[in-house]
Amino acid sequence: MVHEENGSAAAAWIARFPRPVPGADAGNGPLAGLRFAVKDNIDVAGVPTTAACPAFDRQPAAHAAVVQKLLDAGASLLGKTNLDQFACGLNGTRSPYGEVPNAFDPRYVSGGSSSGSAYVVAKGEVDFALGTDTAGSGRVPAGLNNIVGIKPSRGLLSAVGVVPAAQSADCVSIFARTVAVAVDVLLAAAGPDARDPYSREIALLGEPFPSAFRFGVPDTLSFFGDLEAEAAFGDAQARLVALGGTAVTIPYAPLAEAAALLYESALVAERYAAVRGFFDAHGSQVIEPVRSILESGRGYSAADVFDAQTRLRALAQQAEPMWRGIDVLLVPTAPTHYTRDQMRADPVVLNRNLGAYTNFVNLLDYAAISVPSSLRADGLPFGITLIGPCGSDLALAELGQRYHHATGLSQGATGLPLPEPRAIPGLGVSQAQAMPIAVVGAHLSGMPLNSQLTERGATLLRATATAPRYRLHALPGTVPPKPGLQRSASGGTAIALEVWSVPVAQVGSFLALIPPPLGLGSVELADGNWVHGFICEGHALHDAEDVSHHGGWRAYIASRTASSSQAIPT
Repeated sequence: MVHEENGSAAAAWIARFPRPVPGADAGNGPLAGLRFAVKDNIDVAGVPTTAACPAFDRQPAAHAAVVQKLLDAGASLLGKTNLDQFACGLNGTRSPYGEVPNAFDPRYVSGGSSSGSAYVVAKGEVDFALGTDTAGSGRVPAGLNNIVGIKPSRGLLSAVGVVPAAQSADCVSIFARTVAVAVDVLLAAAGPDARDPYSREIALLGEPFPSAFRFGVPDTLSFFGDLEAEAAFGDAQARLVALGGTAVTIPYAPLAEAAALLYESALVAERYAAVRGFFDAHGSQVIEPVRSILESGRGYSAADVFDAQTRLRALAQQAEPMWRGIDVLLVPTAPTHYTRDQMRADPVVLNRNLGAYTNFVNLLDYAAISVPSSLRADGLPFGITLIGPCGSDLALAELGQRYHHATGLSQGATGLPLPEPRAIPGLGVSQAQAMPIAVVGAHLSGMPLNSQLTERGATLLRATATAPRYRLHALPGTVPPKPGLQRSASGGTAIALEVWSVPVAQVGSFLALIPPPLGLGSVELADGNWVHGFICEGHALHDAEDVSHHGGWRAYIASRTASSSQAIPT
């Protein structure tokens, strides 16, 4: 049934099941207890797959391979979501089932083509959802709705049972409100499938990016007049620097030209080939501008396609040296945000603008993750995308999680705070390369001794607090002023701190700078975990002022500064 509720929450769903399809191992699987939805170009047994075209309506007898894996892992399936028809678009307005609104402001586009999947995740209706990504459909909706979007390396997830958009460039994508959940889904769904001609064994990078990493920034950036988005991207770069990154300017021309090939060359013929049988017989049933895009694919010769493929390979060669100077590439997920009215008035150009920094990624065989970055002054989300070579999926997730948790944003449009970050499975972050160390005083971000950490390539993991079992004292005569932290048998409180990841090779030189009575011990965090951290010898606290009631060293220093300024006569 075709929905009429343009811009309403109902438009996000094409089929919402009266009862969820239960997971096969709902009590014990790695995804037990999680609910999900799938974009309606992905098969669910016994449910029509429409690809947002009612006349297409294929009747699958079996689940898509990736859906079956997620059910086997214990997740339960709630329904199928709306999309730009035949996954052809990046805005969420190209569907006879209704325009999917933005989760923060229904006047604005949701992003597409995986519009419904992003919306139901952002609103908390499901825990995760599947989309597909050819030109950015697993990233743009994530960026515009304050959620995480993983675009895996092509071939990592099986596409059996997925209606192709451009089969050689397609991949199934994952939406979630946290990186940790998205990675759980990725690992449960991943694996080669001989039935998929583009499936392959991919050896995932098993180490994180270096603690002192280099991130590429395009030498030309356009935000199409959106000053808020431009400012938000500047803030994003500063946050990556605070996490240990160094910005490196990269030439964007080869990437931009590769992106243009997807729709402006003979490569668009693959869009037509994906649904040729249906389109030739029922082209009038396809809505505009999707019909014109597919129709344009008919006009190219085989020689034209070979020319376009050769040009793409040449551009890949031009872009490859970029990776010798950077570890990861940073781009805006979407450079601006449009209302649904604006998109309807100029559907081709504005849609192209939304994909300015996404279209090249699959064509050049890269992996990517979109993570929330900020909420603009107008209340709309802004997201960034981290891009790496094929197989860098887990390393991207580790950096993406650190970045996301450093933003202080809530989960999607739910208002719920982010949970504590989790270790990324399969990534050898562990203690072999870096040691988490908790700091409570002069080594905090922005405090006088923080450079002793950053100079050693240490990176901020998270800001949190101790368990409510500690007292904080201001040590007399220390320069710069330093606190002493001590665990208390009774009457303790939670003390604000930061956990930094310090390269193991640098731990010794860092500790050599720490004078007595301070030393390294173990500190219990608010979540019950223990990490190495600064503690103080008891004898030094007898004459030290107890400043625990301030809740942390930063607040205490701020109170001293305020008191000093009030004492100055005017």
